[in-house]
Amino acid sequence: MSEVSNGHRAHPRMGFRVGRVLAVGAAGVLIAAVMASTAFGASTLGGAAAQSGRYFGTAINSGKLGDSQYTTIAAREFNMATPENEMKPDATEPTRGTFTFSAGDTVYNWATSHGMKVRGHTLVWHSQIPSWMTSLSGSAATLAGMQEHINGVMAHYKGELPYWDVVNEAFNEDGTRRADVWQNNIGNSYIEQAFQTARAADGAAKLCYNDYNIENWSYAKTQGVYNMVKDFKSRGIPIDCVGFQTHMTGGSSLPASFQTTLSNFAALGVDVALTETDVTNADVTQYTNLTKACLAVSRCVGITVWGVRDSDSWRSGESPLLFDGSGNPKAAYTAVLNALNGSPVQTPTPSGQTPTPPATATPPQTASPTPPQTASPTPPSTITP
Repeated sequence: MSEVSNGHRAHPRMGFRVGRVLAVGAAGVLIAAVMASTAFGASTLGGAAAQSGRYFGTAINSGKLGDSQYTTIAAREFNMATPENEMKPDATEPTRGTFTFSAGDTVYNWATSHGMKVRGHTLVWHSQIPSWMTSLSGSAATLAGMQEHINGVMAHYKGELPYWDVVNEAFNEDGTRRADVWQNNIGNSYIEQAFQTARAADGAAKLCYNDYNIENWSYAKTQGVYNMVKDFKSRGIPIDCVGFQTHMTGGSSLPASFQTTLSNFAALGVDVALTETDVTNADVTQYTNLTKACLAVSRCVGITVWGVRDSDSWRSGESPLLFDGSGNPKAAYTAVLNALNGSPVQTPTPSGQTPTPPATATPPQTASPTPPQTASPTPPSTITP
């Protein structure tokens, strides 16, 4: 997945959210073809999901917003946007105390001008962090650096983002904590301290933990995350949601227990969401089953696919998304749309195998971001870089 370009200027944020923009021209043929098979329901993914109070989103890369095919599909189909890289630590605070928001604001302003909401991703992570973070030492100094980063970024977007991935990928496959600068220097308390800091920074945003390979209920990593969330809820630590990345790529497949997993987490009193979905060869069965699993759990608030077209995917060689590289909807698109619309779709029993962990399941950046102009961490009246 390519890194963002920070050369684009953000559009002025509109005071009110505007209606969805309908695609015209050549894309009209695509819409007509889809509507022919879904005349009984909504004709777009976002519209179909909204019928049950959910969202259907995509990852948005600011560097692709000059591509008219990309923006036409994204604006028409989705009602939630997640910045691919633009709000990650190395993009927002490349130098300690110097916050850079122009790339994030570009995504935010484009998305909200097309009627979408924006999910913040991500504040605390072991990857894509600047060198000043990796160089932190000592518990107190590391905690201060983490809290300053959370406060600075969340202040800029305060009241604007409904969800924040506060901590990302903090667990190993065996259910133990990942050894990184935060865990090594602060210890087990760093995750709850991150959530407490985030709640104080923006009381309106829902605060999420996000991870991959936690779809199978019996898997050790899933149990490790579940026990953490259960502990947090019992002690009043502010956690509102859990994101399941659902990267069914790199040898993974959707487990039969996925709906059970979603239900069990939801029973703890948190929302659940599918946050970075992609499936090898856009397998129709797996896309259908993961969509139906979300629809079957009342607290599953939405699904986000990790990219618009196959050519935009971090794993483009696996053709894992709902639109091909030419922008055409695939069979999986129609299956997902039908599932969201509640139509009868044949649903074979999924394999139920424990996913084989890929080397890294979150899309890495492929180039270092070019820091945009320095911006104050204090939120402006409109979000502009």
